[in-house]
Amino acid sequence: MTSSPRAPRSTGAPRRLHLNAFLMTGGHHEAAWRLPGADPRAGTDVDHFIDLARTAERGTFDAIFFADSPVLGAEVGRRPSGGLEPLTLLSAIAVATERIGLIATASTSYNSPYNLARRFASLDHISHGRVGWNIVTTATLDAARNFGLEELPAHEDRYRRAEEFLDVVRSLWSGWEADAVLADQEAAVWGDAAKVHATNHVGTYYRVAGPLNVQRSPQVHPVLVQAGSSEAGRDLAARTAEAVFTAHQRLEDAVAFAADVRRRAVAHGRDPEGVKILPGLVPVIGATEAEAWEKERELNDLVHPRYALTQLTRTLRLPEGSLGLEDRLPEDLPTEDQIEGAKSRYTLIVDLARREDLTVRELIGRLAGGRGHRTLAGTPEQIADALQSWFEAGAADGFNIMPAVLPSGLTEFVDQVVPILRERGLFRTEYEATTLRGHYGLGLPTEPERTAAPSAAPPAPGFGRPLAEAGTR
Repeated sequence: MTSSPRAPRSTGAPRRLHLNAFLMTGGHHEAAWRLPGADPRAGTDVDHFIDLARTAERGTFDAIFFADSPVLGAEVGRRPSGGLEPLTLLSAIAVATERIGLIATASTSYNSPYNLARRFASLDHISHGRVGWNIVTTATLDAARNFGLEELPAHEDRYRRAEEFLDVVRSLWSGWEADAVLADQEAAVWGDAAKVHATNHVGTYYRVAGPLNVQRSPQVHPVLVQAGSSEAGRDLAARTAEAVFTAHQRLEDAVAFAADVRRRAVAHGRDPEGVKILPGLVPVIGATEAEAWEKERELNDLVHPRYALTQLTRTLRLPEGSLGLEDRLPEDLPTEDQIEGAKSRYTLIVDLARREDLTVRELIGRLAGGRGHRTLAGTPEQIADALQSWFEAGAADGFNIMPAVLPSGLTEFVDQVVPILRERGLFRTEYEATTLRGHYGLGLPTEPERTAAPSAAPPAPGFGRPLAEAGTR
């Protein structure tokens, strides 16, 4: 087993788990909304999400996390679809909680750097420094069409754009020096203009003058999170991310991924301890193992096979009607190189089906709980054992906990699993910091060098093409 490179710890403090609660309406299992007592309309109920955040905060979780995409996505007949925009939702949750971190997903493909920097900086002020940004490039044609594009931009082009987007946003966030605001009422001087810096970015995709019209936030800038596991995604994570969300079914794959990202971080001159690796886990908790299995079986029995089959067919880029429930996956599937979006998840699903010789029906059941994330049904002790084994093997610094059913699955985890982790010395008993950076054990971002922006090609008016190639429309 390959060990993960780790920098020596000067404090001698014990290494502890980081836990996020990945929240999704009624739960991550696609049939959770059909359980007796479930609220199928919870996706637009702000009180539902505030209650979940308070439960996670009671469990001293590092953060709550919301995924998002600028497209409706799943068939509305299949499961609850759509919902509240996460930055707006987190603004409400921020004033209803005190310590828990707040992570929202936002796309670099379909936002402008200035507006997104402003929105995240504002939320970081509202929450007193508890915000993180999950950076995605958005890989669906339907999303592209919502923004006037006729085709999905190429995978590599999306990541090149994302890197420049990040450079601009971080420059905007860092434009206000720590002591720029003087607030000297007697001298009638509110701020020091010499300590507020323009961005003056001119690049391939963006031209942004700055400075940002929001003062420096408590964390300087939100924690940067990245979720791509492709080659381009790993490189972006190693260069910029402070936490990496990932999906793995097997320990050996998770160990190899964590070691690879840390090696890449070192190659970029970064401390590998500054990159937290957080795989997803879907726990189904029972008082006994048999009870947990029965809970999982009940959920899987509620999956509508027609909807699930349609979704799997689309994920695998196969023609409608080409898969039968008792079939195995065909041998002539597209290769990863032929896939433009969600490359790593595609590979994970195909490898799972091949490795375990699953029928399509069996594969649908394995994906119903976490869409490729590891699902584990067991007792609280078994769940804690699983977290501990991956943590101690170097596969993870913590986990995105993805309850199959909400709110009950999160309450069970907080009340039954968290106490075991605390007894084992693996998890905090109370918050020791007030910011998300503090929860993750991260320092403040390094101050940028104050130099003039280099000249470069003017920005493209359309996605993915330099101005000279774009022509006029």
